Amino acid sequence: MQKIKSIKVPGLLKNFFFVTGGLFLLWIAFLDKTNLMYQYQFQSEVNKLESQKEFFISEIKKTKEEQQELLSSPEKLEKFAREKYFMKKDNEDLFILTPAPPAK
Repeated sequence: MQKIKSIKVPGLLKNFFFVTGGLFLLWIAFLDKTNLMYQYQFQSEVNKLESQKEFFISEIKKTKEEQQELLSSPEKLEKFAREKYFMKKDNEDLFILTPAPPAK
């Protein structure tokens, strides 16, 4: 009969706690519902939303400054109404010029 070579198993692979810990890390990293890829995607979404939050906060600040400016002066309010909403006085004619659509 042939002699079968015995394979030496390292001591760490015989340790129950090391094997259990390794299996736990494998499960958390790849097999769980909230694995590492999901966590990465979630964190990138959070970062994107944080940047949007900063943008909207700055826009709100600009809008509040505009509002304060418009409410402080009737002349500025009248100018705003004429430019944005095409309002006019009773004795005025209003001409709205729009650019022609591009030719095909």
